[in-house]
Amino acid sequence: MNSIRAVIFDWAGTVVDYGSRAPVIAFVELFRRKGIDVTAAQARGPMGTPKKEHIRTLLALDTVAGQWPTTEADVDALYAEFIPLQTSVIAGYADVIPGTREVMRELRSRVIRIGSTTGYAREMMRDLIPAAAAGGFDPDCTVCADEVPHGRPAPWMALRAAMLLEAYPIGACVKVGDTMANIAEGRNAGMWTVGITKTGNELGLSEAEVEALASGELTRRVSAAESRFRSAGAHYVIEEIAALPAVLDEIGGRLGSP
Repeated sequence: MNSIRAVIFDWAGTVVDYGSRAPVIAFVELFRRKGIDVTAAQARGPMGTPKKEHIRTLLALDTVAGQWPTTEADVDALYAEFIPLQTSVIAGYADVIPGTREVMRELRSRVIRIGSTTGYAREMMRDLIPAAAAGGFDPDCTVCADEVPHGRPAPWMALRAAMLLEAYPIGACVKVGDTMANIAEGRNAGMWTVGITKTGNELGLSEAEVEALASGELTRRVSAAESRFRSAGAHYVIEEIAALPAVLDEIGGRLGSP
């Protein structure tokens, strides 16, 4: 199993912030301040992409277009307002997702390097990185969207993480995330990809909300999310991070043919 060189994780919805709620709250509030209604479902649509690009995508929605100027200066202004807003919201959604600490220990025991990439800018990660470390997620490196030429779906964050980890061949690296943009990032980088359904953006529910769902409804939603990940090209799909070691066992037996 030590043939796997590195596992590179997304953050919100994958290892912290069950349901990936912090970005949604921030985007909805940003547009509310401008008198524009953006629903939580709309805010989740571009999830995983760099936050400035996320803003551009929301501005192009049929229900939003025309309500706010869309010059590059306007986008810059919105993004400048978004940075402190998102940073403040993240602080309240920094809890590590159950199973994360145990998986980190398992990866360390297998001598697998641990990296991470995020659509958050470095400034937004100021409080989240130490909070996650206290909860058990302390990757060897973190690459942010504002540290590469282009964020997801481009491969540069994942490739930069692999470079910082000195992890190669790239086909022996695994990208794990809860959005389609994460899958595209990993596939474009030439890595194995693992999508996460239950704890992430595709369900978009807190742990308490998931537990309150009828079992049949939860199964339906998880199954639908899995289908979307499969259609996006994910090599594997799991419900939560705790299931990752078993997937790594399977990938280990298939190295050389991602």
